[in-house]
Amino acid sequence: MRGISVIVPVYNSEEYLEKCLKSLVNQTLKDIEVIIINDGSTDGSQSIIDNFESVYPKIIKSYNMKKNSGLGFVRNFGISKATKEYVAFVDSDDYVDEDMFEIMYNKATEDKSEIVECDFIWEFPNKNNIDSGSFYDNVKDMLIKVRVMACNKIYNISWLKKVNPQFAVGLKYEDVLFTYQYVPYVKKVSFVKEPFYHYVQRSNSLANYQTKRVADMYEILSQVLSFYKDKKIYNKYKTELEYLFIRYLLGSSYKRACKIKNNRDKKEVLNKGWKFLNDTFPNWKKNKYLNKSGLKNKYFKLMNKPLYKFNSILFKIWR
Repeated sequence: MRGISVIVPVYNSEEYLEKCLKSLVNQTLKDIEVIIINDGSTDGSQSIIDNFESVYPKIIKSYNMKKNSGLGFVRNFGISKATKEYVAFVDSDDYVDEDMFEIMYNKATEDKSEIVECDFIWEFPNKNNIDSGSFYDNVKDMLIKVRVMACNKIYNISWLKKVNPQFAVGLKYEDVLFTYQYVPYVKKVSFVKEPFYHYVQRSNSLANYQTKRVADMYEILSQVLSFYKDKKIYNKYKTELEYLFIRYLLGSSYKRACKIKNNRDKKEVLNKGWKFLNDTFPNWKKNKYLNKSGLKNKYFKLMNKPLYKFNSILFKIWR
């Protein structure tokens, strides 16, 4: 069936939900369904959902999970309920431009793409930053460059169900597993260089407060490796996977660990991350991507255990 199914997981987001849903029911694309899944909210989110469904019964389909099951579970459930040609994901505290899905769908049908990707806006209380992606030359290039955020893309549903990537259940960073499970099977990705998606950052968001669950990334990366080994494609992409580990365990996950408030948990998570990288890829310093230009690659290549610990002291996180 032509059009796009938009999956919207909802959990205690009554403050933002109306703005999100208005941006979806007012899309210029007419062939659209909005699948709203209330994941056990305890606030007034269900009342807002009921109101929108009564006003827009031809657009909105809603499900009430009663018990909170997590974002990964809800997104996987939503895929099973999608009936349109393409599927998209929108978080209930974000919103999108009203022509987003018409433009992206037209691009998908024109190019016969499995995925269409757009840029997005990091929307902070006092400023906005545009996140602009780059084109992928091949699968290896995509493994290095892909932005794992699921919400700035639309996916061909037939292809997606055939490849069957899964959002991680019961873990944070569920997008990471989902993304790296489908990347080896992508043949055509198209880009729309417009920041249609507004990724709303709040003062109490994860970017500002971290817990021991930063270590969930280690389990996610373990599952990624297991997937590539089970599919017998690990050796083909080993160098790229190694570089991913470097980037996460010395980059983004390291930065998150730096923001853990409990000092004992910080030390535990950081020690675990360093051990995980070196046990999995003991020769990671020889990775060819570290020889490419850029300050981050120079920083990664210089990293050793004393520097890893010293940087933690600078951030006042190692005690």
